[in-house]
Amino acid sequence: MAKIVPLFSSSKGNSYYIQGNGSAILIDAGRNLKQLELAMAENDLSMRDVQAIFVTHEHSDHISALKVLLKRYPIPLYASRGTLEYLARYDKVPPTARLRVIEDIVETGDFRVERVETSHDAAEPCGYFITTPDGRRMSVVTDTGYLTENARLAISRSHLAVVESNHDLDMLKEGAYPYILKQRILSDNGHLSNAACAEALPDFVGAGLTRIILGHLSEENNTPHLALNESIDSLGRAGMVINTDYTLDVAPVVTNGRSIYF
Repeated sequence: MAKIVPLFSSSKGNSYYIQGNGSAILIDAGRNLKQLELAMAENDLSMRDVQAIFVTHEHSDHISALKVLLKRYPIPLYASRGTLEYLARYDKVPPTARLRVIEDIVETGDFRVERVETSHDAAEPCGYFITTPDGRRMSVVTDTGYLTENARLAISRSHLAVVESNHDLDMLKEGAYPYILKQRILSDNGHLSNAACAEALPDFVGAGLTRIILGHLSEENNTPHLALNESIDSLGRAGMVINTDYTLDVAPVVTNGRSIYF
């Protein structure tokens, strides 16, 4: 059985540990290495089991640990060509880093990982569709202003998906953020709102998705309660019942010690 452990998920840092048959991959490495290793230790996980790291894009809340991490552990790093070029150009990875471009699909160890198109204000952002060693399928799709057709297809094919539910529209519009930042978040290159996420979920559950994790919640413009309720309400209107047709979790800002099996 495969499992995912959300180590961090917020504008302060993002990282997901995915394990199957004793081996693992890491999606993003936000926060610093000490914090990552502590979060892993609290969940009886180890960086030494990680066969590869996959980065979604170059923003600091997704790559903060990389330079130190890759000096200590010679783990291959996969990302789009644009992201890797940015990381190398701006000294975000050590010269010895084992950089690997993911154009479409790669196999690393017993994992099969497919790149998923996203829409964000980064060099060449992406999400990932992953098949674990025991054949379970999952997606990580965050940091996107809208769900691309490629992303929708990946989530629809998944048993479990991490889907962005970044902000409550009213909280963002009435909040203290500068106007230009609000416009960035609301744009097609920004972040997915609770409403946009919730609207899409019934189609995914109808296609077979059973485990949903809401990710990358804003600490300033959202709450877990708001994100959960909007998704539950949308799924309920479609006749879908929580803990019967699907499960729903919020990825924590800092790991809460919970592994989610799928």
